[in-house]
Amino acid sequence: MGELCFKEHKVIIVGLDNAGKTTILYQFLMNEVVHTSPTIGSNVEEIILRKTHFLMWDIGGQETLRSTWNTYYSNTEFVILVIDSTDRERLTVTKEELYKMLAHEDLQNAAVLIFANKQDVKNSMTTSEISKFLTLSAIKDHPWHIQGCCALTGEGSCGLPSSLAWHGCLGHLAVD
Repeated sequence: MGELCFKEHKVIIVGLDNAGKTTILYQFLMNEVVHTSPTIGSNVEEIILRKTHFLMWDIGGQETLRSTWNTYYSNTEFVILVIDSTDRERLTVTKEELYKMLAHEDLQNAAVLIFANKQDVKNSMTTSEISKFLTLSAIKDHPWHIQGCCALTGEGSCGLPSSLAWHGCLGHLAVD
């Protein structure tokens, strides 16, 4: 466990455009809402939590950029998939992208955290609905977790320590 404290952990934040990826990144970093514009390429930030270093790559989600996601996969330990819980029409696309990522050899050891964002919006899908649609229970070769959140307020466990603490090797993050 001592090695975990000083090792840098690569995290990629992916999802379709307008899901809230950049907003979540800056909630993690500054615990406040930052006005964002669509990400072209990527944003990268280092976050240090209780001596644990995370290199967070926020990758643009526009259709034309998704084919470049795989260039970020090397050495990735955690994938954060951000889903717009109000965007029912594109959930099929999200599912396709998720399973494409999970099949990639560079992500074979990566854990997956799914944020069902925009839970504050009326008629948003629940985490249960999203989980069922994405058939998350069929994922056996990657540790995964889904949770609802609202990136704009930070509510719903969008905080990084509680979000990553579900993963066994990072259990020490949940304890001061």
